[in-house]
Amino acid sequence: MLMKIENVRKTFHSDHIEFEALRGVDAEIEKGEFVVIAGPSGSGKTTLLNMMGSLDVPTSGHVSLNGKELTTLSEGAKTEMRLRNIGFIFQAYNLINVLSATENVEYVLHLQGVPKQERRARAQELLEAVGLVGLEDRRPGQLSGGQQQRVAVARALSSEPEVVLADEPTANLDQATGRELIELMLKINRERGTTFVIASHDRMVIEHARRLMRILDGRIIEDVRKN
Repeated sequence: MLMKIENVRKTFHSDHIEFEALRGVDAEIEKGEFVVIAGPSGSGKTTLLNMMGSLDVPTSGHVSLNGKELTTLSEGAKTEMRLRNIGFIFQAYNLINVLSATENVEYVLHLQGVPKQERRARAQELLEAVGLVGLEDRRPGQLSGGQQQRVAVARALSSEPEVVLADEPTANLDQATGRELIELMLKINRERGTTFVIASHDRMVIEHARRLMRILDGRIIEDVRKN
């Protein structure tokens, strides 16, 4: 087992109003899975993904990665864990505009202290894997939305993480480009064994799930593995 979520609850407070985003979620993610967490806006899927990535902490409950409890780590330990063990893909790409595609992919490796020659070679390999040969020197503003999201996928894979978490990765893409992106992620999952957990309400993404977890009002209401 790669990740374990036990009775996770998350309550947000605003102007004396409480909103319970997660209501006792339990789940286990195994290595090599391709999981889609599906649900409408406000269902709790992004909050759950943030708990998995240690971007937020639960009000109560436990989240562990490879047996290591995430909720009790210091902020420094969480940062280090995210840097080395978890890849992130965001709806808005989150690329650094002044860096080229290659430099964006290299950025995590730079933070890890990987030597320049090694990180450049790894970035080139990943950009080739995501179909961006010839575009390595372009900055985000010179790339289409789909190309930028492919750079984001390559960046997420650069540290060879144990799991990649993707939050609505197709939301800003047209249907054809979104399908290409999901098929690329499935290919990486098959060939590299990378674990993916994707939060999405995109029907096309849901159709490609190998395991589908449906969340509604902060509770998992369905959890199905597909053949």
